[in-house]
Amino acid sequence: MILLTVLFLCIISTYSASVKGHTTGPSLNNDKLYKFAYSAEVYVDRVKASLQKSAGYRFSSGVDVNLLWRNPDNDDDQLVKVMIKDVKVENVNERPAAKNIFKGKSTEKIIGKEYLEALQRPIVLELVRGKVKNFYSYQNEPGFTQNIKRGLASLFQLQLHSGDVREVDISGKCNTTYQVRQDQVTKIKALDSCEIEKQGFTSHNQILDVSTKATSATIYVLEDSFIKSIKAEENYVLLLNSRRKTGAKIVSKQRLELKSVQAGPGLIAEKQVASVIKTLDSSYTAVPLVAEPVKSKCKKCPSLSKHWQSIREHMYPEKLSKAEAARSFLSFIQHIRKATKEDILKIIRSENKELLPQVVDAVTSAQTPESLEAVLEFLDFKDTSTSALQERFLYACGFASHPSEVLLKTLTAKFKGDIANEEIRETLVIVMGALIRKLCDREGCKLPAVVEAKRLILNRLEKAKKDDNVRMYLLALKNALLPEAIPLLLKYAESEEGSISNLAATALQRYEPSFLTKEVKETMNRIYHQNRKVHEKTVRTTAAAIILNSNPSYMEVKNILLSIGELPLEMNKYMLSMIQDILHFEMPSSKTVRQVLKDMRAHNYDRFSKMGSSSAYSGYITRGPDVSSTYSLDILYSGSGILRRSNMNIHIFDRNAELHASQVVIEAQGLESIIAATPDEGEENLDSFAGMSAILFDVQLRPVTFFQGYGDLMSKMLSATGDPINVVKGLVLLTDYSQEIQLQSGPRASAEFLGGLAIDISGGMEFSLWYRESKTSIKNRVAMFIAGNTEVDSFFVKTGVETTLEVETTLDFISTVQFSQYPFLVCMQMDRVESPLRRYVTKYESLPSGRRYTARRGKAELLAGNEYPLHQENSNMCRKVFDAKSDSSSNWF
Repeated sequence: MILLTVLFLCIISTYSASVKGHTTGPSLNNDKLYKFAYSAEVYVDRVKASLQKSAGYRFSSGVDVNLLWRNPDNDDDQLVKVMIKDVKVENVNERPAAKNIFKGKSTEKIIGKEYLEALQRPIVLELVRGKVKNFYSYQNEPGFTQNIKRGLASLFQLQLHSGDVREVDISGKCNTTYQVRQDQVTKIKALDSCEIEKQGFTSHNQILDVSTKATSATIYVLEDSFIKSIKAEENYVLLLNSRRKTGAKIVSKQRLELKSVQAGPGLIAEKQVASVIKTLDSSYTAVPLVAEPVKSKCKKCPSLSKHWQSIREHMYPEKLSKAEAARSFLSFIQHIRKATKEDILKIIRSENKELLPQVVDAVTSAQTPESLEAVLEFLDFKDTSTSALQERFLYACGFASHPSEVLLKTLTAKFKGDIANEEIRETLVIVMGALIRKLCDREGCKLPAVVEAKRLILNRLEKAKKDDNVRMYLLALKNALLPEAIPLLLKYAESEEGSISNLAATALQRYEPSFLTKEVKETMNRIYHQNRKVHEKTVRTTAAAIILNSNPSYMEVKNILLSIGELPLEMNKYMLSMIQDILHFEMPSSKTVRQVLKDMRAHNYDRFSKMGSSSAYSGYITRGPDVSSTYSLDILYSGSGILRRSNMNIHIFDRNAELHASQVVIEAQGLESIIAATPDEGEENLDSFAGMSAILFDVQLRPVTFFQGYGDLMSKMLSATGDPINVVKGLVLLTDYSQEIQLQSGPRASAEFLGGLAIDISGGMEFSLWYRESKTSIKNRVAMFIAGNTEVDSFFVKTGVETTLEVETTLDFISTVQFSQYPFLVCMQMDRVESPLRRYVTKYESLPSGRRYTARRGKAELLAGNEYPLHQENSNMCRKVFDAKSDSSSNWF
């Protein structure tokens, strides 16, 4: 890093000048042999770690360089022979003998006789005006040795005047800046501009992804128009966006230093380059200077089947809230990505019913053509007996980190075919919506499969007659977030009733404010103020939230505030809480709200003293330098004290991106008849219903119904066990980053970061006529495991650093309502249990023979449990609720 600092200081102070004696490129003297000492060093470690403690290795050798031929018509066209000799491989840092994997091994043993011979075969460079025009080597030479030679050859490429140029070397075709100062040339290469065959993928959401920063600088010192020394350094830094302390760096250094100049062979007397090469060795051929992708094969890696047997005990359903389940899930994905379709099918077909869902999660999350073919061959959508597995497959598709057009095309074809279970059919089209959004976010909106899927959903929604079909396509649009779907959503939000109107409104709520046009806001104002027809509370409050969260005008805010007092009782209280939440949490519209509140007609005691138990509150779960997370809880009751809607949201965000991590909504309607109460305005004809809807990592899931209709309600109440209903249970791949990095010195590096979540979300609603009490509960049990492996893979040694982070936690949200009096008592609780957090860093070096050096450090800590604060009114209410409970229990007899 010190070298880079020096380089940039040099750049600032440089001026353009010619190097003495030559104006275009370096020149070798005739009949001379230039003897250099060459070394290439690689360091791998944590980002802020000292290089003196890093893992790595040093490759060193002698390099002989001599001029073979000079174009008689152009002094700047030269053929130069470069030969590596006296190769040595050693630790980059001094180590005790017991920790030195190279101790007692000759270079031939480390590298291998065949590779060593190939490495020491000379190469020929055609330098034209200082640039490598042709790179001559042996065609069938191993890619590993060829790349090391390419790395050395690229050092000889330079120009002797300042300026920007786009040139080709081992890194690809890159933007390069030269600064010349007397006998010193500084070359800065913009690595992010390099055109080279790239392999890998990134996560869909920026918060879950990895940031990279790469720099490259080379300093040339010249003497008598030729190279005296070269120092080159590359730095790659990789940081997990959600936790920037988790990351890695790769530092690659090259040094070439002239040791002596001796008498050498004379020039070859030919007029053409081709004749010189043929005279030298007919086996020579021109090969690209850009590196070829090469990776050593794993010789002792366990088969997919053996690996599965080693981890399967951690994948049982009762263990899915443990970090070990997430760790095993990620390692299984890595092995599946290297497996054949037949190997994958063998495991799927042989596993029992308890473990199959977790296998399907992993196979689908692997996202390879082989894994997709295997799971589709196993699942039969015409068979209702495998519906649970079909749903796990579909949700894993929805959470795909880098979905392909092929996946969406496959699901669209399945949707058009026969599907035995209607719930699976609904889940399928909902997931199609999620894939449309992810592909559009990556500029894939015009892909044929995306165009077809969009057309299918929009056309079928317009033609749908049954409410169930309308809901299904609206849920798909709630995931797809298509700009062209907004007019349809507006139509359903304003003209329909009940769940359809509410669903269309909540779909609009998910759009970015920039998509909410004047027409959208006008419609939302009409719905809230009921200008055309009467709407139920849930739709009106959603419309108000859309208005207030999309840069509302002064008059829009004033009209909403003036409406308070004219609304149904609980809606009055809910809207007041929403306004107060905007102010205390400093939301974007808070400035406009404060301006309106200066008007006493909008801000007075009569309006702000309305009674009720509904509320809305937002707060921070964490606030950190990398990312922060917020929670929001809002709860809306009917005038009779029965829950209408309970909504819990968790958002994660940084300076540039936001992720809707989770939402759990419990809704109930039409329950007033049970307690002989009068329904609120606009809700007289609603059927009895209660259910739950969830969003997980920006994907809307298929809603779950607790009961539908009065008869179903009574049977559920009589047979109720109080057990929660499962909403989501499974394994989710969150962070999925894999990139190949070509180092200038020749080796290829790889960076892989995987983050998995074992999740179990359940919720329930209990209702007691005897105690005049209702209770809703949402339990979020999660275990997260993140693993990063950054490795430099030379054909003779591997070195790298592994970082892991694991945490287990449970987040509970409980809402208790006692409606034996008015205003009824409501207590909301949001708690996180004590959570273990463990971090480990492992540095390693290994030889193909199996000899390995490992250094491991770890830290374990216990994150204290926390009861998240809500508004003071809620705290006062909770005291009354629990006091009442303790009184009733003591006076039972």
